[in-house]
Amino acid sequence: MVALPTRKLEAWRYTDLRPLSAISFGEPPAAVASPDLPDLPFSRFVFLNGTLNAALSTGSVYAKPFTPAEGHGTQPMVLINADYAQDGINIEVPAGQDAGELLLISKADGVTPFAFHPRHRIKLGQGATFTLIELDQGEGIYWQNAVFEVEVAMGAKFQHFRLQEESVEAFNTTTIHADIAGDASYEHFTLTLGSKISRTEIDANLLGQNALAHLNAAQLLGGTQHGDFTTIIRHKAPNCPSRQTVKSVLAGRARGVFQGKIEVDQIAHKTDGYQMSQALLLSPEAEMDIKPELQIFADDVKCSHGATIGALDEEQVFYLRSRGIPEADARQILIRAFLEEALEPVTHDASKALFEEVLESWWSKQ
Repeated sequence: MVALPTRKLEAWRYTDLRPLSAISFGEPPAAVASPDLPDLPFSRFVFLNGTLNAALSTGSVYAKPFTPAEGHGTQPMVLINADYAQDGINIEVPAGQDAGELLLISKADGVTPFAFHPRHRIKLGQGATFTLIELDQGEGIYWQNAVFEVEVAMGAKFQHFRLQEESVEAFNTTTIHADIAGDASYEHFTLTLGSKISRTEIDANLLGQNALAHLNAAQLLGGTQHGDFTTIIRHKAPNCPSRQTVKSVLAGRARGVFQGKIEVDQIAHKTDGYQMSQALLLSPEAEMDIKPELQIFADDVKCSHGATIGALDEEQVFYLRSRGIPEADARQILIRAFLEEALEPVTHDASKALFEEVLESWWSKQ
């Protein structure tokens, strides 16, 4: 078995997987009892403990049988997935087709620790469009190590919206490799609320002129949760824009991580790359680690990054209190405003409504 990465690797400097390596994971249980599925009017694939459940899935005309294959790169999590992957979705959207929306639901539940390693492939033909809404939920101690391989052909548009609210005892490591051709776009948003330790790693390649990548996220963590959002965007062609915005709300002793890297090749003139991370710390024991990187080999480019980390602005709190609003209510208003801003990058109405409902539920428990 490929060894888990350690903090000696620069890419894993801020995320310690020793709590994961200390657990002995067995095979997934056969089934999940009475899974509660969202009421959304889209086709869906439902995976229970890592295995596709045909009875709960409505399928897709663009789906093909799952076939194991080696993944991109040499990332440890991808290699582990390649050794153990047993199921996943395989979607190919023909050129010019609008495949609409599809739900990818993963439910996990078991008495003893177990692990599963889904491998998903999404391939869009020239000019095709497709929206994937992913929901990861579960109970108990388990490890989901998913890999997505994404190909977006010329002029195609792929939207990927993820809600990760796994058990707070669980572990989630998700790796996404995306190749984006000229005039194509990949829009991604992850909302992370669950898992003891979670990491989303996206490796996106802009391969043709006017290719676009938006890789955005929001993390709402408390207790001792650890959330890591790591991205690499490689600009390999001229005139390609990219955007990365990550907002984190951290309570208790939670720790958030954002590592965002922009690489610009020599031929990638007129690159427009931007990344921003903003973190709101609700506790003096919460922590946010931010590592922006720019690696530029072209001259005519525009690349920038920014970061803010801090507690609530006391001047804003005072302003609201001076208008007769109690201090506790004033703080709640400012936190909720920050949370609403976190969803601004979500352009898909149904996904945004789902995220807003989850945020409201999260807020009511605070």
